[in-house]
Amino acid sequence: MELSLLNLLLVLLSAWVAGSMVTRLGYPAIFGELLAGIILGPPLLGLLDASETLTVLAEVGVLLMMLYIGMEIDPKELFKASWSGFLAAIGGFITPFVLTYLVVVTIFGGTSMAGLFVGIAAGVTSLATKSRILADLNLLDTRIAHVMMAGALVADSLSLIVFAGIISVVDLGTLEVSQLITVGVEVVIFFGVTIFLGLRVFPIAWEWLAKVGLASRTFYATFLLLITLLFAEMAEIAGLHAILGAFLAGLFIREGVGVERRLAGELTELVRDVSIGFLAPIFFVTAGFHVDLNVFVTSLPLLIAVTIVATLGKILGTMVFYLFSGNGWREGIVIGAGMNGRGAVEIIIAEIALSAGIISPEIFSVLVFMAIFTTATVPVFLKWGADWLQSRGELTRSADQRNGLVIVGAGPAARAIAKSLNPIYPVWLIDNNLDRTQQAEAEGLNVVHGDALSYEQLQKTSIANTRWFLALTSNTEINILAAQIARQTFDVPEILVLSTRSEEGTLRRMLSDIRAECVENDLANLTAWDQHSDQNETIHYDEIEVDTPLSMNSFLQQFREKMALFLPLTVTRGDRVLPFLATETLEAGDQVTILRSGDATEQIMA
Repeated sequence: MELSLLNLLLVLLSAWVAGSMVTRLGYPAIFGELLAGIILGPPLLGLLDASETLTVLAEVGVLLMMLYIGMEIDPKELFKASWSGFLAAIGGFITPFVLTYLVVVTIFGGTSMAGLFVGIAAGVTSLATKSRILADLNLLDTRIAHVMMAGALVADSLSLIVFAGIISVVDLGTLEVSQLITVGVEVVIFFGVTIFLGLRVFPIAWEWLAKVGLASRTFYATFLLLITLLFAEMAEIAGLHAILGAFLAGLFIREGVGVERRLAGELTELVRDVSIGFLAPIFFVTAGFHVDLNVFVTSLPLLIAVTIVATLGKILGTMVFYLFSGNGWREGIVIGAGMNGRGAVEIIIAEIALSAGIISPEIFSVLVFMAIFTTATVPVFLKWGADWLQSRGELTRSADQRNGLVIVGAGPAARAIAKSLNPIYPVWLIDNNLDRTQQAEAEGLNVVHGDALSYEQLQKTSIANTRWFLALTSNTEINILAAQIARQTFDVPEILVLSTRSEEGTLRRMLSDIRAECVENDLANLTAWDQHSDQNETIHYDEIEVDTPLSMNSFLQQFREKMALFLPLTVTRGDRVLPFLATETLEAGDQVTILRSGDATEQIMA
């Protein structure tokens, strides 16, 4: 088995170029990689060659990619997926599964196995595809996005289990009841053993290895690979496929093996880079080698029928089942349209079925092009659907369902803001300064004495249910790093960072990456207020009505010119009271509450 370095170089180069091109168009890189295999490989130009070495690398790549997918999924969220997400997943899987099976078997005379694999492919939905499109359309914080993500996790997991069951039956070559029972017992044992190892044995083993000084990033990476290979081999022994073992390894590694969260994140990115950046593209390019372009001549009616039925089945099936959520049929249609994209899991299942001789190159080609065509509809359908819901006032964002405020820092300014909002919202302060936290407790405020960069300490503030996150310490770096955790780990909808610098550079780019707002300390005067608070001067509360719309920073600039020291607290808008610093734009009629020092009463108008 000789490795052609030139062929490997050309495969990776073509995968990178084609993947980058389609990504710029808003589609997943795997479609570019597939097209590279189709155009440059045996189906068309024949510039790239298949080889046994590439096949081995591709198989390793798909195992690592399934490991990464498992590591990215929070099993707690998967197992407790919202009722709405579960309904969307079941309707969006069963309906296209059944309809496309019937189309293949009854109308086109295909085999039952071909019908089953087409059905599985039609029921799958691409998590990566939707994530990118939702981000581009600014929909990640909406209810439809959350339902779609939960639905994708359930649907893809269900498809892997159904696929594994079919593979077991194929290996048996018979449907005798006794043998099916044996397979069922083996599958149950497999899941039982993997769950036990993942949640009970490996955490203990890791703790012991850490105590004897063997724990390190390099060792942990090796440990991950060993667990993955063990689970993959166990799946093969149980008559399932190795990809299911790798997927479960990722799930239980994330949940069961104890490791510092930052290191776990680094290792997840390492697995991602090695799999998606190197080995998995080999799999998808070589998968393109097996596509038969004659499908557009010999099986065009089948391709058109499968694509149309898969699309309508996904949308209408999701809508019908989603009615039981109580969120309305219109939202169900939009979610079904968004879940119509297929991707990596479908191609992996189809390639394995082709290699095993279960489906023909014709059916494999139909599945590849069906995935490309249906995914192409997602950005258009989602844009139309989101605009439709928005126009009817039915586009629900997560910020509308979350409440409360977390403030990093417990100085005088932070405590004053907390006290002004505490009667209305749950408000928490977090600070590692013991004197400040004790003062906050004495004032009746909720406070955590701890590091705002600690995931565990932030959890104590009920941040998972928080709408606003204000990082108000005098250290800009700490503020930005805490904001990163709030966005990336807890997905807090609205984040504001106090900046004590005017520089533009890495820190500001970090703010942009996490979509956080920034307020200059020179305008907000928070640190000046903290320094001034010990002088025991008279403090006045003033209510200021805004006459014309203006930005928060413009308001601060105006009042900075009128008075030396003031602290903005809240904005009253109709029957809502909002934190001032989390209000990007002030509207005409808003009432702004401020604190100011000094004995003189000034006439203040905005």
